[in-house]
Amino acid sequence: MDWGTELWDQYDILDKHTQSGLDLVEKYVKFVKERTEIEQNYAKQLRNLTKKYSPKRGSKEEQECRFSNHQAFLDVLNEMNDYAGQRELIAENMMINICIELTKYLQDLKQERKMHLLDAKKAQQSLEGTYKQLDNSKKRFEREWREAEKATQNADKTDQDLNATKADVEKAKQQAHMRTHIAEECKNDYAAQLQKYNKEQNQFYFTDMPLIFNNLQDMDERRIKKMAQGYIQFSDTERQVMPIIGKCLEGITRAGTNVNERNDSVVLIEQHKSGFERPGDLEFEDYSQGINRASSDSSLGTPKGPLELLGKNKNKTFRLFNKKSKFVPEKLKMPVDTEGFTHLPPEQRRKRLQQKIDDISKELQKEMDQSEALGKMKDVYEKNPQMGDPASLAPQIAQTAQNMERLRGDLNKYESWLAEAGGRGDSIRYSTHSLNNNGAHNPSSPGALSDDTDPSHDIYTEFDDDFEVEELAAPIGQCTALYNFPGSSEGTISMQEGEVLSVVEEDKGDGWTRVRRNNGDEGYIPTSYATITLNK
Repeated sequence: MDWGTELWDQYDILDKHTQSGLDLVEKYVKFVKERTEIEQNYAKQLRNLTKKYSPKRGSKEEQECRFSNHQAFLDVLNEMNDYAGQRELIAENMMINICIELTKYLQDLKQERKMHLLDAKKAQQSLEGTYKQLDNSKKRFEREWREAEKATQNADKTDQDLNATKADVEKAKQQAHMRTHIAEECKNDYAAQLQKYNKEQNQFYFTDMPLIFNNLQDMDERRIKKMAQGYIQFSDTERQVMPIIGKCLEGITRAGTNVNERNDSVVLIEQHKSGFERPGDLEFEDYSQGINRASSDSSLGTPKGPLELLGKNKNKTFRLFNKKSKFVPEKLKMPVDTEGFTHLPPEQRRKRLQQKIDDISKELQKEMDQSEALGKMKDVYEKNPQMGDPASLAPQIAQTAQNMERLRGDLNKYESWLAEAGGRGDSIRYSTHSLNNNGAHNPSSPGALSDDTDPSHDIYTEFDDDFEVEELAAPIGQCTALYNFPGSSEGTISMQEGEVLSVVEEDKGDGWTRVRRNNGDEGYIPTSYATITLNK
C-alpha cells in the first residue's frame, strides 16, 4: 500500500503529517540537548564535589592517607572523578552522534519536503490553468451558439416578412450562416480544450500526484527509520561506557574491602609510640609527723615530671589528657636538639635516627660508586693520554674523598646516638618504616640497604660478620602469626595468619622479632603480629 494510490485525495493530510514528522525530529534533538546539559552539569558538580573533599597537598589529611580508611576514601574520590569523566563522555557522544547528526539530517528533509510540495503545487497550478482555458472555451461556445440561434431565427423571420426586401433577407441569411460557422468553431475549440483537460487531469491524478505522494512517503519512512536509529543511539551511548562505569563502582567496592581496621591501629601505634614508661605512684607525705616533703628523687619509681607539673596545684588530681597538666618528661624540657632528635620520644627518636642512618648510607654508597668510577676513568686517561688529562680529575676525586669522609663521620655519629637510644645501630639489616604503593604505612622493618654494597669496606664488614653468626643461632622459642604480613621490605619475611615459625632473636625494644621457617628462610616480623612463646 502506498500514499499515491490510497491517499490520492488527502493532500492536506499528508502535508500536515510530514510537517509533524519534522517537528518530532526537532523536538527529539532539543530533548537530547537538554539531556547532555544535565549530564555536563552532573559531571561538573561531581568534579567540584571530589575536589572539595580531596586533601590538599601537604595537608594533615594527606598525611593521614597512610591509614587504610583514609586511603579508601581518597580512592572513592578518585573513582568518582573518573565516573564524572564518563558522564562527560556520554554528553559528548550524544551531542555528536545524535544532535549534530539529526540536525543536519533535518535540514536535508526540510529541503526535500519543500521540493516535493513545490512539484505538487506546480502540477496543481498547471491543471487549474488548463481548466480555466476549458471553462473560457465552454462559455464562448455557449455564447456564440446562442448568437447563432438568434441569427438563424432572425433570418427565418425576415424571410417570412412580406415587407422585407430580397436584400434584407439575403443579409439576414448571411449573418445567420456566419454566426453558425463561428459557433461551430467554438464548439470544436471547446471539444479540444476538454480533451486536453481530461488528459492533464488523468496525468495529474494517476501519475504526477501519486509519484509526489510516494516520494513524500519514502521521505517520511526514511525519517522514521533515522529516528529509530536515534532512539537506539540514545541507549547505546550510555551502554558503551557502562563497563568503565562498572569498573569505577568496582573500584569503590574494592576501596571498602581494602580497609583494615586492625592494621590502621597498628600504624597509629608505630607512628606515635613514645616509648616512655608510665609514671609511678606518688609518695605519701606525712605532714602530721613534721617530716619535710620528700624529694621526688628519693623514690626510684617516682618520676620528676608529675611532681613538678603539680606545683601549686598539688592538691588537684593529675589528668593525663589535660593539656595544661599533661605529663612532660624531663628530657623534653631540655633545649631542643634537632640534629640528634633528642626532642622526640624514645621510640620516635630511634626511628628518625635509623632513617637518617639509612639516608646517609645510601648517599655514602653513591659517593663510593662515583669514587670508583673516577678511579677507572683516571686509569683510562693514564693509559690513553689522548682521551684526557688524569690531573683534571684530581679536584673531583679529592671532593669525593672529602664527601665520603664527612659521610662516614656522620654515619658513626648517628650510629652512636642510635646505640645510645637503645637501637641496633645496624645500617645494613635495619631500615626505617616505609610507605607501600598505595600510601598505607608499613611498620619499620630491617633489611639490607643495597645488594651491591661493597663488603670489603670497613663500615659494613663488622655487621656482615654479625649477620652470618646470627644465621647460625639456635631457635629460642616459637611464635604463631595473628595476622597476615606481606614481608615486602628488605630483611623481613612474609607470614600467613596461623603460621608457626621459630624465634631466633627476641624483640630488642624496636618492635621486631627475628624468626626462621623450617626451610631455613629467616627475617623479621612485627612483634605485635604474632604470639611468642620463648623456651624456658
